[in-house]
Amino acid sequence: MKKIQLSKAFTLMESGPVVLVTTNDGGKNNIMTISWTMVVDFTPQFAITTGPWNYSYAALRKSRECVIAVPTVDLIDQVVGVGTCSGADTDKFEKFRLTPVKGKHVRSPLIKECLANIECKVIDIIKKHNIVVLEAVAAYLDRSRKEKRTIHAIGDGTFVIDGRLLNRRKMMRSKLPDGV
Repeated sequence: MKKIQLSKAFTLMESGPVVLVTTNDGGKNNIMTISWTMVVDFTPQFAITTGPWNYSYAALRKSRECVIAVPTVDLIDQVVGVGTCSGADTDKFEKFRLTPVKGKHVRSPLIKECLANIECKVIDIIKKHNIVVLEAVAAYLDRSRKEKRTIHAIGDGTFVIDGRLLNRRKMMRSKLPDGV
């Protein structure tokens, strides 16, 4: 094995998939790209890492809600583009030709072009680690989409996509909690 820079160690465990998170500050919709996400336990809770450096963070703190939209590989250029400009001076829905869809439980819009959308409420902000903990209140999956492969960031400007599905449900069934 060859030693790598410790500052690059996160690229060995980068989480995924890359998601788009929409916010609404009471007057304006925005989108941010997030690659650091986490499922919290076997509950409908998630966590994302973001902070004051991100324009959407103020809207997230103010509204205490958002939508996690799960894009697929065919949207990679929009996903990267959204993450490389600021909502302070850009209408990202318009610029990247993404369609906002009114949510049922939050003011933040769903993204029509994404494979899945999860409406969420903010239940905690852990400032020390820039972690926002979210509770899902509704989730939607577009089963009609042909492309279902999600994007996973390596953390250095490169990405990998999902591959072949390996089914081990029978093997794991005895280890999963009821209902999973």
